[in-house]
Amino acid sequence: MPAVIPGFEYRRVPVAEGVALHTAVGGAGSPVVLLHGFPQTHLMWRHVAADLAADHTVICPDLRGYGGSDKPAEDGDPEVYAKRTMAADVVALARALGHERFALAGHDRGALVAFRAGLDHPAAVTHLACLDVLPTLDMWDAMRGTSAAVGFHLYLMAQPPGLPERMIAASADAFFGHFLDVWASGPGVFPPDVRAAYLDACRAAVPSIVADYRASAGIDVDHDRADREAGRRLGMPVSVLPQDWGAVLGFDAAALWRAWAPDLRHGTLTAGHFMAEEAPAEVAGALRDLLKR
Repeated sequence: MPAVIPGFEYRRVPVAEGVALHTAVGGAGSPVVLLHGFPQTHLMWRHVAADLAADHTVICPDLRGYGGSDKPAEDGDPEVYAKRTMAADVVALARALGHERFALAGHDRGALVAFRAGLDHPAAVTHLACLDVLPTLDMWDAMRGTSAAVGFHLYLMAQPPGLPERMIAASADAFFGHFLDVWASGPGVFPPDVRAAYLDACRAAVPSIVADYRASAGIDVDHDRADREAGRRLGMPVSVLPQDWGAVLGFDAAALWRAWAPDLRHGTLTAGHFMAEEAPAEVAGALRDLLKR
C-alpha cells in the first residue's frame, strides 16, 4: 500500500507566510477536517477518511512541522509551533479549500490543535472531536509522581533547544518506533509500509517535532491558562474518545473535559492509543454520531 489515502487527491495548500500543508482531500458533502497525532502523519486517518468520504468532504493535512508539510525553524520563537498558530493553519486550509465552517477531529497532537481551534475560532468549527488526549494545561497537572514516567518524552522535548534534538536524531528510528510499539494494543497495527512511512517522516522532522512539544510545555500552557481564567469554553458539540487513562493515572478525564466543553460526550474505547487504525469503524461511527448533534 502506498503512503497515500487511496482515492484522495493530494495538494499543497499555502496557509501562512512560508508554510504550506501537504493535504489529502476526498469525498463530497459537508466538510470534516482530520488532524493526525504523534508519531504519525495524515495517513493514520486512511480508514476513517475513506468511510466518512461516502458523504462528507474529508480533509486530512499533515500538520505544520510534520510529514510532507513545511517545517519552519523555531529560531527561539515559541509562536512558530504554538497550537494557536497551528490552529490558524487549519482554519486557513479549510478556507482555501472553500469552507468557512467545518467539523474538526484530532488525535493526540492533532487533538491539541483541534482544541485550540475550537477556542480561537468558534465561528469556524461546528463540531469537535478529540481522541486520546487531555487539554495541555490539564495534561501537565495530571502527570505526577512515578506514573508520569509514561510521558517521559514530554519532559525530554520540553528542554531548551539542542540536547533533545541531538539525542533523538542520534537514534530516531528507535525513539519514534518505541511509541508505535508500546502505545499500540498489540503487534500488527501498522502494515510495514505504513510504519516505514511514519518513521521516514519523523526522522526528517526531528527539530520541528521537538519544537511542537516544547511549545506545549510553555506557550500552549499560557494560552490555556489565560482562557481558563477568562472563562472561555467550547460552545460547539464536543466528543472525546480516550483510553481509560484516568483509571491508570488517577484523574477524572470526563470532569476535566467538561470544564471546557458543556456539550460533551465522553466515552472510553478499548482500542490502544492508535484507535483510528485499531478500531476505525468505531471511531468513524463516533464521528458520525457527533455530526448529527
